[in-house]
Amino acid sequence: MKEKILITGATGNLGKLVLNNLLEELPASQLSILVRDVTKATEFKDKGVTVYNGDYNNYDSLISAFKNIDNIYFVSSSDISNRTKQHENVINAAKEAGIKHIVYTSFIRKNETETSPIAAVANAHLKTESWLKNSGMDYTILKHTIYADFLPIFLGENLLETGIAYLPAGEGKNTFVTRSDMAEVGSKILTSIEDHKNKEYEINNENALSIRDIATQISEITKKPIQYISPTQQEYIETLTKAGVPIEYIGMFAGFAEAFKQEEFIKSGTTIESIIGRKPTTISEFLTQVYSK
Repeated sequence: MKEKILITGATGNLGKLVLNNLLEELPASQLSILVRDVTKATEFKDKGVTVYNGDYNNYDSLISAFKNIDNIYFVSSSDISNRTKQHENVINAAKEAGIKHIVYTSFIRKNETETSPIAAVANAHLKTESWLKNSGMDYTILKHTIYADFLPIFLGENLLETGIAYLPAGEGKNTFVTRSDMAEVGSKILTSIEDHKNKEYEINNENALSIRDIATQISEITKKPIQYISPTQQEYIETLTKAGVPIEYIGMFAGFAEAFKQEEFIKSGTTIESIIGRKPTTISEFLTQVYSK
């Protein structure tokens, strides 16, 4: 009997890419998704995917969704302030429902202590990894590096107009991977899950780059001069506050910029190629797609 797979967060960017990849490999009857708003899942329901209405905050809804499932692709919650409890709900519901294997989207890191500049983001991931390892279920932990897709957000939507890449990231080098490549890794693992029992993978690119390197590449692609300015954290926070950026975003941007500076995501390797059979998309290729339009 074919094992049934459920994808959480399937109407979000990552989950949707994983689901679309799986639909190219597996019959829709094997696939289910958990969504908070079923009206956003019509296209998948029409293809034959089973749609469950559920929420990480609603334990009973998780039990209902998980009870006829074998394997789960668990996309971490984007609700930073509440996700530790949400993740605990998912793990406990999966255990109660008899789930065999969870593939969890975690994060790559160097510093696991409270001194990490992204400790507030990291805490739930670290706890979830521990819960998984002690759950009795099989697991695969995908330690994602930073999405390349976030770079245009960090650099600002007016980058080409201002000609200034403004981020307090110093000269720290880090790896970046496209969301599409991460989704391909996830879907490959789900279709060969026996090979990935109780394993952890660092999902990173083969080369590390600084924000200065990235600004230089954008300048070469667009033929426009881009100046990289790395202010102090305080200057950065004051500038964004004056510009009217919401405080929660300022804190997140500043934290990740400091993580870039401290090279929290410096690790590089060939894990992606070993799983999907090709090299990951380079940052140059990604930036060309984004900035040569």
